[in-house]
Amino acid sequence: MGELRGKTVFITGASRGIGRAIALRCARDGANIVVTAKSATPQPKLPGTIHTVAAEVAAAGGKALAIQLDVRDEAAIAEAVQQAAAHFGGIDILVNNASAIQLTGTAETPAKRFDLMFGVNVRGTFLCSQACLPFLAKAANPHILNLAPPLSMKTQWFQGHVAYTMAKYGMSMCTLGMSAEFRAQGIAVNSLWPRTTIATAAIEINFPPAVLKASRKPDIMADAAHAIFRRDSRNASGHFYIDEAVLREEGITNFESYAVTPGGRLQPDLFLD
Repeated sequence: MGELRGKTVFITGASRGIGRAIALRCARDGANIVVTAKSATPQPKLPGTIHTVAAEVAAAGGKALAIQLDVRDEAAIAEAVQQAAAHFGGIDILVNNASAIQLTGTAETPAKRFDLMFGVNVRGTFLCSQACLPFLAKAANPHILNLAPPLSMKTQWFQGHVAYTMAKYGMSMCTLGMSAEFRAQGIAVNSLWPRTTIATAAIEINFPPAVLKASRKPDIMADAAHAIFRRDSRNASGHFYIDEAVLREEGITNFESYAVTPGGRLQPDLFLD
């Protein structure tokens, strides 16, 4: 389907990590990137803001629009989507990347954290998809990509962090349902998940340092997402893609450049058998 030059990509949670990496990969094609996240000012423990990423997008060859957005706010989502569509003349791709995590058991998960995960992961994904739908329906090759795992009803994926699993699987169920619902309109809805842990702030905060060293860089997810966006939306929908498998389909067989520690062991990600 060609490169993404001139396409408008709306990304949530784009101030750092995987969202930032996807923004920069698409920018190298000359895409228009709507950089949305809560982070508009620098934070001591979390580098990156919507403005620093917007500057990086411009340096990489894309056009950027930075919008501060809390995906739990329905009115703010509607306003951001309208602003983006007006600024760039439409929306071609939505990346539901924003996500909250807490890997605690039932007794250790406060209601506030439960609500945050469901508000960001499930509600945010649903409402952003809903708001972008009228513009995606007019696009030539429209895609929604949810950063969410394949669905599996095995107890091992629930027992240690049932609230988080339900929240991430809520995003996955958006993929399952919306891919069928929007098929007639030619809008692809897919999920993408990593085979290994990815070196992001979430991994650094929630896991021991050894896991970070055994992770891959966010670039592997960005390259996989880019490959998906270039596929025909009418023939590539309803999939639960794994990053490495997508890139193997593109002819890539050497993944050492993605490793935080080349030649070292890799840590498999959650939710994959």
